[in-house]
Amino acid sequence: MFFVDTIELEGLGNRSYLAGGESTAVAVDPPRDIDQVLAAAARRGVRISHVVETHIHNDYVTGGLELARITGARYLVPAGANVTFDRVPVADGDTADIDPGSEVMLRAMATPGHTPHHTSYALHEAECARAVFTGGSLLIGTVGRPDLVEPRLTEGLARAQHASAHRLVTDLPDETQVLPTHGFGSFCAAAQSAGEETTIGKEKSANTALTVDVNTFVADLLAGLGDVPGYYAHMGPANAEGPAPLDLTPPAVADADEIAARLAAGEWVVDLRNRVAFAEGHVAGSFNFEADGKLATYLAWMIPWGKPVTLLAESAEQLAEAQREVVRVGIDRPAAATTGTPADWVPAGQSPASFPRSTFAGLAAHRGDGVVVLDVRRAAERAGGWIEGSVHIPIHELHGRLAEVPPGTVWVHCAGGLRAAIAASLMDASGRDVVAVDDGFGAAADAGLPLTTC
Repeated sequence: MFFVDTIELEGLGNRSYLAGGESTAVAVDPPRDIDQVLAAAARRGVRISHVVETHIHNDYVTGGLELARITGARYLVPAGANVTFDRVPVADGDTADIDPGSEVMLRAMATPGHTPHHTSYALHEAECARAVFTGGSLLIGTVGRPDLVEPRLTEGLARAQHASAHRLVTDLPDETQVLPTHGFGSFCAAAQSAGEETTIGKEKSANTALTVDVNTFVADLLAGLGDVPGYYAHMGPANAEGPAPLDLTPPAVADADEIAARLAAGEWVVDLRNRVAFAEGHVAGSFNFEADGKLATYLAWMIPWGKPVTLLAESAEQLAEAQREVVRVGIDRPAAATTGTPADWVPAGQSPASFPRSTFAGLAAHRGDGVVVLDVRRAAERAGGWIEGSVHIPIHELHGRLAEVPPGTVWVHCAGGLRAAIAASLMDASGRDVVAVDDGFGAAADAGLPLTTC
C-alpha cells in the first residue's frame, strides 16, 4: 500500500512530500532543512531510496543534494536543468522503482512552463496512477508563474504551461491526486491556491488553464503577474551550483553594546517579536519582522543581499525557528543573536524606543491634521481601491525610497497590519514620526475614509 506524507513549509507557502510503500520512499522537492524529511521517513520506518526535483527552484534553497548524499539515495533532476553537480538526469517517460515490493513507482512527465525543464512525476501503484507531483505546473485552481527564468521566455513558457496542464489531465485518470509544491502562499504561483487538496477531475472544471483557450489564458496570466521577490535572483543559481550543507547551530550571542555597534555599522538588527510588543518598546534603529509573519519571504526580499543580520527574539525557541526559516532562503548564518526583552538589548542609561498603533477609524479622526498616509501594499492590491491622497510605496521598495515620503507624521497601512508594522519600523528607524495602522483594509470604508478606484 502506498503512502504520501505532506511536509508543510508555511513560511514559504510551499509543500514537500515523502511518498512510498512498505520499506522505501521518495522525497519530492525537499526543503533545505532536511531533518524534517528524515524524521518523516523514520516515523514511517522507511528508507529514502530516491530524491527528486520537479525543477530548479527560484524561491528557496533545496535540500535535495544533501539529502541524497546523507541517505545514499538516487538524486533525480530534470535532464534539461543546467546544474554543476552529479545527478541522475530525468527525461520524459523515465521511470523509477520506488518500492518494488509494494509495486510503487514514479513516471516522469515533461511539463514545461514554470521553467523550461519542469518535470512532474506520476506516482503509480500496481500500474495505476494514484497521485502526481506537479511542482510549479498544475496547482490547485491555478498554475506556477512563467516569468521567473528570463523575460524573453515568459510568453512561450506561459503557452507551454497551458499545454502542460492539458497533458496532465489527458494522460492521468480523474481520481489522481494533484500534489503541487507551490500555491500555498508562495510567490512562485500565479495566484493563491483555491483550496487545500484536489484531483485531476476537479481541476478540469476549476482551473483556468483547462477552461479557457490558450490565447485567453496567456493574456490573463501575463496581465495578472505581480512583483517578484528580489531574493529569487539568488535562489536559482544557488540550487544549480549545489547548495552547501546548512548550519543550524546557535549564532554568537550579542549583548547591548554589540547590538548598538552593529546598528552604527549599518547592519540590520531584526526584532522577531510580534508587532504589538515591538511598537510598545524596541531597540531604536531595529526593524520588526514578525517570526510568525512570512519572515523568510519579506526579510529576504527587503534586506540588501549579503548584509549581516542580527536577530532579537523573545525566546530560544523563537530564535531557532527563525533561523530555520531564513536558512531556507539562503540567509545562512545570522551575524549574531540574542533573546530577552528590549530592556536587555539597549545600552545602560538608554530607554527603548516606541511608536503608536491605531486603526482606520483612528486615521479618519486625524485625517484633517495634515498627516501623511502611506500605503505599502503591492500595486495589484492598490488597484482595487486606495485612500484618496495616500502615498504608495510597496513594502519591498520602501527601504530604498524613504526619502520620497513627504514630511509629517506618517500613518502607514497595508491590507491587514503585518506589512504596515514592518514599514513603521523602517520609518521609525529613519527618525520619522509614525503610526502603524493595525487594521484590515476593509475597515477604511467603514471609517468613512474617502476611497478611490481605477
